[in-house]
Amino acid sequence: MLTAENITKRFPGVVALENVNLTLEAGKVTALIGENGAGKSTLMKILSGVYADYEGQIFWKDNLVKFNNPKEAQQHGIAIIHQELNLIPYLTITENIFLGREMLSQYGTLDKNKMRRKTQELLDRLKLKVSPETRVVNLKVGQQQIVEIAKALLTEAELIIMDEPTSAITGSEVEVLFGIIEELKAENKAIVYVSHKLDELFRIADHFVVLRDGKSVDSGKMQDIDQDQLITKMVGRKIEVMRKKLSQGATEVLLQIENLTLQHALRKNEWILKDINFEVRRGEIVGIFGLMGAGRTELLETIFGLHAARSQGTIRVEGKALSISKPAQAIAAGLALVPEDRKKDGLVLGMDVKTNICLTTLSDLENMGISSENKEAALAEKYISELKIKTPSGKQQAKNLSGGNQQKIVLAKWLATKPKLLLLDEPTRGIDIHAKSEIYKLIIQLADNGLGIIVVSSELPEILAVSDRVLVMAEGELTAEFTAAEATEDLILKAAIPQSIYEKQL
Repeated sequence: MLTAENITKRFPGVVALENVNLTLEAGKVTALIGENGAGKSTLMKILSGVYADYEGQIFWKDNLVKFNNPKEAQQHGIAIIHQELNLIPYLTITENIFLGREMLSQYGTLDKNKMRRKTQELLDRLKLKVSPETRVVNLKVGQQQIVEIAKALLTEAELIIMDEPTSAITGSEVEVLFGIIEELKAENKAIVYVSHKLDELFRIADHFVVLRDGKSVDSGKMQDIDQDQLITKMVGRKIEVMRKKLSQGATEVLLQIENLTLQHALRKNEWILKDINFEVRRGEIVGIFGLMGAGRTELLETIFGLHAARSQGTIRVEGKALSISKPAQAIAAGLALVPEDRKKDGLVLGMDVKTNICLTTLSDLENMGISSENKEAALAEKYISELKIKTPSGKQQAKNLSGGNQQKIVLAKWLATKPKLLLLDEPTRGIDIHAKSEIYKLIIQLADNGLGIIVVSSELPEILAVSDRVLVMAEGELTAEFTAAEATEDLILKAAIPQSIYEKQL
């Protein structure tokens, strides 16, 4: 269906792709595999018309094509689900899905009812139970990811590119997506599936293509390769994912949360968090797991002072009760929050790497009230080196780096504040296995140095890999607590399923 030959793409100071080749067949899923920075997203943006300035040739059904914009790619039958969500926050779900492809009535006006009905059909197919009139800004990241999938399904495209489609959705939603992929294959659609979750690829992919450092290094059938071989091809060496050794029992309590509640922003008689109680000791990593809507992100945001007007309860740091009404007070108390959505909340994408890293410590980087270029450069270089951030220099704009390297910049920014307690919300979302291993090592090293760390993750293997203790949430409540020795995937999942759903399954 599509062939790409010798695709090369250059950015200032970076060759993102060099002579990459790719063949996509109808009715097949092709897994595109590689580390962060390997060039996967760049290649997909070329195929979908986002980047028109490149070298090489693309053949669509044996005809030479060059897409100057996404609209031209869509007209040929190519749709993309972006890893970094491309939705307009203050438009509704319906308006986002039909943006640029609006349905008109016989009088030439917008047929809002027809578009709303079609949107409802797509949401029902994807089992997302929200109104089509909901503004995207009011959706969580995982729900936004499903809206992106709905946008691609609307077009009836012949080639669908899925760039990390499951990075923010939970197990049941993943199963719905896989079912839709099987339907699309049966309809003879071609699918490109980009993911760092190798277990997913072995479930759904027919072929694989490996990119490394912007070059295509291997391709073949998934049935002819195993996971260890794939990882070796991705990174050029064998990677061992680090797992935390059981700690010897940290005793000094660093953080205490007592009877923490959070009221719903719109429905005043509903509570997003209900009487949350737990503690984190110095040098301890506490993992928090829950399904979408469990309240995990809201818990971290509330501790960090983002919802002070709607929350109640007591937060103690080193035994001292704090009144945290805004993030600045949380930072002053030694707290740091790495947010779930790095693009929206973690970075200033138009600024360079150095400036992003230094944003949290500007007062420490000045001389006589004037910012010190030397101090900023030294701080940035320290974290670029320590966190192995792949960038030509500290002057590279953050938006030009891969998702994994962007995440490392967010971590660097907060580590520069020398926090006592680190709140990590999906710290490895959209990050390849090598970068994950590096971040796991960093998290464990920080805990060994005395930090208290809370890790929220949708990936059970991640929670089990780094945690000393695991807390489980369902519908805004803590439903279980396990030591690392006790915790298993089955026990955690059982506690994460809301009781009403679990009882129905029984």
